[in-house]
Amino acid sequence: MLDMNIIKFLMNNRTIVLSNRFLDMLIKRGISLSHVKSAIYSSEIIEQYPNDYPYPSVLILGYTNDNKPIHIAISVKEGLACLFAIYYPSLDVWESDFKTRKVRI
Repeated sequence: MLDMNIIKFLMNNRTIVLSNRFLDMLIKRGISLSHVKSAIYSSEIIEQYPNDYPYPSVLILGYTNDNKPIHIAISVKEGLACLFAIYYPSLDVWESDFKTRKVRI
């Protein structure tokens, strides 16, 4: 099971990969790499996906430099953290804590 200590360790050692999809999301949403770094260091894991293919992944909640909540999806493989999705969570989908998905009826 992944934990934030592993992800932060990989960030500190610059053993991360930013997927093309992730980079596209950064550009489209106007998110800077400094916001990504800030979010990861202030984050907590809110969902675990141990059976994700091709590697286990997590969804984290962190906060940008200007204190906006942000979600980042990260997988870890062979000593690399791969960041593959990033977005600002919507209150349409998430409760006000941005950690809990709203129940759909």
